[in-house]
Amino acid sequence: MDLIEITRTFVADVLAGEPSTHDMSHIERVENMCVRIQRTEGGDLQALRLAALLHDVGIVREHKEGGNHAQYSAEIAQEFLAEKGADPELIKHVTSCIQTHRFSRGMKAETIEAQILQDADRLDALGAVGIFRSLVSMGALRALKTTIGTVKETSMNAYTDDPFDGFYDYMERKPFKIMERLNTSSARDIAEQRLNIMQMYLDELITETQQEN
Repeated sequence: MDLIEITRTFVADVLAGEPSTHDMSHIERVENMCVRIQRTEGGDLQALRLAALLHDVGIVREHKEGGNHAQYSAEIAQEFLAEKGADPELIKHVTSCIQTHRFSRGMKAETIEAQILQDADRLDALGAVGIFRSLVSMGALRALKTTIGTVKETSMNAYTDDPFDGFYDYMERKPFKIMERLNTSSARDIAEQRLNIMQMYLDELITETQQEN
């Protein structure tokens, strides 16, 4: 089994039962999007796929302790890849990509691989799957607050008394600001299509909820 598949198995084990939307389906969508963008934009495919697979592996620790899962993920990735005998330069490259991937931290991606990972991760917050993930994530965060007291400070809109208010706030703060923060033209083309879907949904949701008042 090559390093990519060994890593996939490791991440799947860590994220088994992950209650939020940083689960294995998200990981593999990001990986696939990275590969799609890399075909046009270039970059080291092995480093990119490893970074995509490992970029959220620290989310379980974040749920328990708070903090920044991007930093936790980079630390876990470094230890895991070193144990598997990966080249030190590859490890450095992968962990650098992971450290800068997170939208809410606003960190600058310096390499094409880091830029592609940022873009792929952000694209998974858009379109039909983006709407689905936002709603599932809000539910998971509310449940984690109730059960173990964890509050995610970068997602306070998940805890509003009226979930509709929280969803509208989320839509204003994140999806429609993603376009301006994408790095590659390939990602911007995909984002445009997905944002059209989100706008149509949001318009219809507002219409239907206004009718109920």
